[in-house]
Amino acid sequence: MEVYEYGRDNFDLLFGKLKGRSLEGRKDVEDAVSGILHNVKERGDAALVDYTQKFDGIALNPSSLEVTKAEIDTAMISVDKKLLSVMEKAAANIRAFHEKQRENSWFMTQENGTILGQRIIPLNRVGVYAPAGSAPLPSTVLMDVIPAKVAGVQEIILCSPPGKDRKVNPLVLACAKIAGADRIFSVGGAQAVAAMAYGTETLPRADKIVGPGNIYVAAAKKLVFGTCGIDMIAGPSEVLVIADETANPAYVAADLLSQAEHDRLASSILVTTSRELAKKVEDEIKLQLARLPRSEIASKSMEDYGAVVIADSMEKAVEISNIIAPEHLEICVQDPFSLLSGIKNAGAVFLGSYSTEPLGDYFAGPNHTLPTSGTARFFSPLGVYDFVKRQSVISYSQKGFFEAADDVAAFADAEGLGAHAHAIRIRTGREKL
Repeated sequence: MEVYEYGRDNFDLLFGKLKGRSLEGRKDVEDAVSGILHNVKERGDAALVDYTQKFDGIALNPSSLEVTKAEIDTAMISVDKKLLSVMEKAAANIRAFHEKQRENSWFMTQENGTILGQRIIPLNRVGVYAPAGSAPLPSTVLMDVIPAKVAGVQEIILCSPPGKDRKVNPLVLACAKIAGADRIFSVGGAQAVAAMAYGTETLPRADKIVGPGNIYVAAAKKLVFGTCGIDMIAGPSEVLVIADETANPAYVAADLLSQAEHDRLASSILVTTSRELAKKVEDEIKLQLARLPRSEIASKSMEDYGAVVIADSMEKAVEISNIIAPEHLEICVQDPFSLLSGIKNAGAVFLGSYSTEPLGDYFAGPNHTLPTSGTARFFSPLGVYDFVKRQSVISYSQKGFFEAADDVAAFADAEGLGAHAHAIRIRTGREKL
């Protein structure tokens, strides 16, 4: 892990290195994905079958793209019962948290008979992407499907790539069943995003696509935005830990490594006021790395994107965190709540030494689909609000109209939009057709 000091030139180098992990500027990826999108749009199921053979080495046919109820039931039986119970507990926590995010329609009335309001309307159909790859993420299925169910989405479809056995990962299927997905399809990659965006003979078109994936999935979501909605363009995972001299170096090291094992591009950053703690954390990382099953990935991530930033005060540490805008932020200091009000840019904030980030990944309840690559400056965690539309309602009585007519006509005249002004004045009787 390289050591940086805030206010020095090398901190700018760290910021540039982190930005370099994003999709921005990867024209080669976008060009490749654009071809896939066009092909799926034109050829539908046939293109999905071809790409599954090409990229996954799996021979499917259109009739086997949709996962059957029997396959889902078999997956449920195959999952360890204790693990199934854990998944159900996690689902209950996620559901309870997201129930608090429900929005209600509302109306306001005025004495002159004017009625104004806002309707909250669930999306009709949502597509969820569940990655597989080297580490399938069934927990993401719970995080993406449950808020959509709570929002009242009419139909939730899920796409996930098949494994070498030609089947979707059984843990993914089990979580999809627990969360309440309506239909599941054995297709992955950019082609799955294309299918959900445009529709094929087998896959229905979705109004919005959510869920993380590799750089090709992220590029596909970026390119189909406008044809349908998306949640966000997710980049590699990241954690930033603010720690003082009271933090446990073994805990801090473990939490940094828990993100590093995700991906070689994952970023794990320690911001501290204590050089002594920084040295102890580095020593702990070396010890713990040797025991990790994904040590090769974690080691490469720490080497390339792991960092220690030395700050001269906790106020500066918070400032550094707000500049980086991390996906996950852990605050491991003597009084973590004292720093919370200063945190403006972070996807999720974990307060205290026992609020380790994996609690948020799996069990606590808040969503783990979070803004990455600095987008926590303007994006929020996935939530129920991502699966609804807001519709304005306007009703003026005759009295209310006449009270507003002259003001509206004057505004229209100022903008040079005579037809707007005419639509008002014809109702006042001052203008004739």
